[in-house]
Amino acid sequence: MDLPAAKNPNQVSANLALTDNTDPKRDRLLASLTLIAGLGLLVGLPFALREGAEFFLPVTAALVVAITLVPLLEWFERRGVPSRAAAGLCVVIFLLVAAFALASIVLPAMDWVTLVPQRIGRVRSALQPVMDLYQSLEHFIDKTASQIAKGAAEQGSRTVRVEQPNSMLGLLATSAPHLLVQLFFALLVIFFFLSGWTAMRKQTITSRGSFEGALTTARVIQQVVDATSTYIGTITLINVSLGAITAGILFFYGMDSPLMWGGIVAVLNYIPYLGPIAAAVLLGVGALMNFADPWQAIFPPAIFIGLHLIEANAFTPLIVGHRVKVNPLLILVSLSFWSWIWGTTGALLAVPLLIIIKTIFSAAGTPDIAGFLFEHGTLTHVGEEDEVEVQEEAREKVKENTGEAFIG
Repeated sequence: MDLPAAKNPNQVSANLALTDNTDPKRDRLLASLTLIAGLGLLVGLPFALREGAEFFLPVTAALVVAITLVPLLEWFERRGVPSRAAAGLCVVIFLLVAAFALASIVLPAMDWVTLVPQRIGRVRSALQPVMDLYQSLEHFIDKTASQIAKGAAEQGSRTVRVEQPNSMLGLLATSAPHLLVQLFFALLVIFFFLSGWTAMRKQTITSRGSFEGALTTARVIQQVVDATSTYIGTITLINVSLGAITAGILFFYGMDSPLMWGGIVAVLNYIPYLGPIAAAVLLGVGALMNFADPWQAIFPPAIFIGLHLIEANAFTPLIVGHRVKVNPLLILVSLSFWSWIWGTTGALLAVPLLIIIKTIFSAAGTPDIAGFLFEHGTLTHVGEEDEVEVQEEAREKVKENTGEAFIG
């Protein structure tokens, strides 16, 4: 029996393209509605996150921590530890590390706060030459402020005074219950996320309607976990090393509480750009409180700046650069955005959240608004790596269809 003639591969590709683009007007209409809805969500979401910070902040921080702990969870599970027990071990390890970090920073910091009234005179005398330069400007500002206050008093304005806690103990007493509730809630989120991670991942993958969808879902989940855990783990190792080196140098230099300053350096170094500046300023103030000679007080912030420059320009690009590639402009925008939303905690979460969002968009397709508006493209555009994969998958489909034509 004669076999039918094989179809031309180019003709098969053209037929597939025509099948995929049957109704371009309908596709652009749906893309336009999606664009409008996305812009509305983009405008409204920041205000919702800011107003609902008491809920969204601990949940988001807990999810980032939980994703970071997934490799440790899987390490325990591969050695036969049940999921709930492995999740409990991960939470306990996280609590021990966090408690050590807080104890090394908070307890000495409380002692430093009590010493501020006693040593503020030493700081003022050290900064007296600088203060003399701005004496005339200070006089002008005081005179202007007094005139404004006098004008406000003449208009009969009333001032409402809000009593604030006047001590560190009072501040902790007023904020501790709220912080404990949020911490307990975040720990519960971490535990239940980790304990149900394996089953949740399996259900998410197996519930896809096709093998390709299941494969893509599994790949995205693994990429999010790998990128987030790799970045946070590597940056944590770098920051701890930087803090330890700084603490050792300050110890031999004779500065009080070197472990506290090393912890402050390590924590603030998680915040790109602004964190090291804040650490240098705090080190400068602490050195002025510790040393009577202003020239001697220059060394602690100067040595930290030197260490940070070496770390930021040599070690971090060498270790992190080839694993996680993020545009510096995106990092700055993310830092500004999450700092505006959630303050210092948002600044700490800025880069991990950016990596998670970037990983998801790189798999699902990044918004291509310019191509949609000025060309006849779709609303999304895949990256170069994903585009190569799509082309390879298209070639495989063409070969399969061509083979079926030969067999048929």
